[in-house]
Amino acid sequence: MGLDQYAYRRLPEETSEENIELAYWRKHNRLQGWMEQLWIDKGRPNANEQEGCFNCVELEITLSDLDELETQVENKALPETHGFFFGNDSFSWEDEEGEQFEDGDYYYKETDLDFIRDAREAISEGQKVYYNCWW
Repeated sequence: MGLDQYAYRRLPEETSEENIELAYWRKHNRLQGWMEQLWIDKGRPNANEQEGCFNCVELEITLSDLDELETQVENKALPETHGFFFGNDSFSWEDEEGEQFEDGDYYYKETDLDFIRDAREAISEGQKVYYNCWW
């Protein structure tokens, strides 16, 4: 059990079975906190009425969302986020050699920036980009 996070793209007329993965994260709790706040700011679209929380909810990501996310990633300013299934603070993780990351870097930074780049490209090609999580 734990926090699994997905970003994917698809053409506007396609169903969820035609999703093409852009990124996968495991327990990147700071990204989860940022996405949950974005969902709240957008008025909680596609809210799961049984759960009432940001879990298994598809959230569309726009170019302006990506611009803001990139700023947060580059400044290492994603919000500290806690949750029972979310694991330790994703900014405190060590690299594969057990070393601390240098200032401004963190375990998922490259994945985050790759997602932002690929998502922008997908949107420029007329596709929609979504974030979803399961915990």
